[in-house]
Amino acid sequence: MRGSMETNGDAGQKRRYRSSVERRQIVEETFQPGASVSRVARAHDINTNQLFHWRKLYREGKLKVEQSADKLVPVKLSDIARLGSTSRRESRPATTGTIEIELGHARIRIEGVADPDCVRAALEGLIR
Repeated sequence: MRGSMETNGDAGQKRRYRSSVERRQIVEETFQPGASVSRVARAHDINTNQLFHWRKLYREGKLKVEQSADKLVPVKLSDIARLGSTSRRESRPATTGTIEIELGHARIRIEGVADPDCVRAALEGLIR
């Protein structure tokens, strides 16, 4: 799992930072039929009381996920195709090109004809 580690005082124990996305995912596991809060806590190496606290925040709507998709990211356009007034019914040859997306820690390059579902899946993967 992702998360940074911190030393916890003199005990020498490590404390993980969990992002809001991770916290929500862990809390949502506890709401699955037959799930046990203490088992989920053990599986993620979290104190059970901490998980109960996150569940309380979740129910109160205070465990929100940062919407990184709402942030602006720099975009560089190259070889811009003109948008004409052609109808979608007209058959046009597919244009090829390259899409490069850099978002923080990752970079994706799509060459050729980009399927919109493929681009959407790539962006969703970057946001996680």
